[in-house]
Amino acid sequence: MKNQKIKTPLYSFPWLAFIFLAFSSSPLLAKPTQDTPPRPNVLWIYLEDVNGWFSCYGDTLIETPHIDSLAEAGTRFTRFYTPAGICSATRSSVITGMMQTSIGAHNHHSHRPEKWGNDLRDRYEKNILPKGVTPLPILFRNAGYWTFNDGSKNDFNFEWQGEELFDFNEGGYWDWGKVPWGPRRFCSGQALKGKPEGQPFFGQIQLGGGKNAKASAKVTDPASVTVPPYLPDLPEIRTQIARHYDCLLQTDKEVGQILAELERLKLRESTTILLFSDHGMNLPRHKEWLYEGAIRMPFIAAGPNIQIGSVRNDLISGIDIAATSLAAAGLAIPEKMEGRNIFQANYQQRDYVVAARDRCVYNVDRVRTIVSQRFKYIRNYYPDRPYTAPHYGDQKPVYAALKQWMQTAKMSPAKKAFFGAERPSEELYDLQEDPAELTNLATNPNYAKQLKQHQTWLEEWITATDDQGQYPESKRELLLEYEHFKEKCVSPEFEQFKVSN
Repeated sequence: MKNQKIKTPLYSFPWLAFIFLAFSSSPLLAKPTQDTPPRPNVLWIYLEDVNGWFSCYGDTLIETPHIDSLAEAGTRFTRFYTPAGICSATRSSVITGMMQTSIGAHNHHSHRPEKWGNDLRDRYEKNILPKGVTPLPILFRNAGYWTFNDGSKNDFNFEWQGEELFDFNEGGYWDWGKVPWGPRRFCSGQALKGKPEGQPFFGQIQLGGGKNAKASAKVTDPASVTVPPYLPDLPEIRTQIARHYDCLLQTDKEVGQILAELERLKLRESTTILLFSDHGMNLPRHKEWLYEGAIRMPFIAAGPNIQIGSVRNDLISGIDIAATSLAAAGLAIPEKMEGRNIFQANYQQRDYVVAARDRCVYNVDRVRTIVSQRFKYIRNYYPDRPYTAPHYGDQKPVYAALKQWMQTAKMSPAKKAFFGAERPSEELYDLQEDPAELTNLATNPNYAKQLKQHQTWLEEWITATDDQGQYPESKRELLLEYEHFKEKCVSPEFEQFKVSN
């Protein structure tokens, strides 16, 4: 109705005129006056591939004073879980407040034209968001906010247009040539250039995080790091972990630059800051997977009406970021949004959170996890496919070393569980007693009750949300993947194309 042209003057309907006058004088539509408090800004500091080994989270190898200061000024969350262990699925979910499996955005780098060359890009399958699901920047723009994206990473597995989402958008998917990937546009003023004075903003600053090794000084001694018990103690593993610590030090410097710029602009007190990571670093059982190193990420919130110096241990999902951001700005949360405002007065803690793994580039998979306060349940729908199937990071030194180690090493049961030829159909871990997730309790009769409860939660969730991962991916999308990667596509779903070619 609102897009139809009204030919009859409004004053011909006195009752409509009355409604119009009433709403035009309401706080929602009225222009700010000297007596109207300014609406708060909302800023996301979005970390790429970052495990939360910050000193405020208890790490003692490095110090991260700027991130620590943000935690001291607000609330630090210890049980924040991202919806996936890979960027495009997580980012599609976070920006909509919906699980990626609810909106058909669960397969990594799917439904997008910019991934393909000119010979393939016109053949991709569009994924139009369901009615009632709107990316968060559009909701903020509709409410009169200036929106910006500093860092150019969008990475959404659905149809979107940059000009609809952002007043300022740095550009394409990701410019790998820019080093460092720090808050360049925000700290230079470019991200807010053109913003009318007094207009609030919603912004994202994408930090390279774990991918920022080129800009990070080598200061961490590989001999000083701790190798997780589920990984072999190889020089390449130690080097990878040490370089991640270096990236965290660089990230902390960049967070300090952002906070200093907010202070300079006198915007710190009126800005709600949400700092979080999309998933873990590039190591086995971290990036791509659903173990703690992949989806249990740092999350810090600070700003107006957020408790100072607080620590929360309840379960938070990445889909809650969108709802919480809207609420911080005093905006309504869409009825269809699955996320929750974690700061609402009557907030009820979650019994569990869900995360999902589906196709990661050319590795077709389906894994679901239910994380409760104490336990984690993982359901592997393709147990005959090894964890270490062909991987787009195989060319990196750390994965080459792992492949060689797998061929020669006598593996302990804990390591063989991940590096073996198969995987169990179900996994259950006691996160309180076994935080490294080494002992699978799924076949232990003493935990039959806990296993059944988590199985039930997963089945109910799949039905309630109509988890799109239960349906095969379209032949059209798979064919594009096959034509692009060819011999790397070893999943059975690609056999149909090998026969026909």
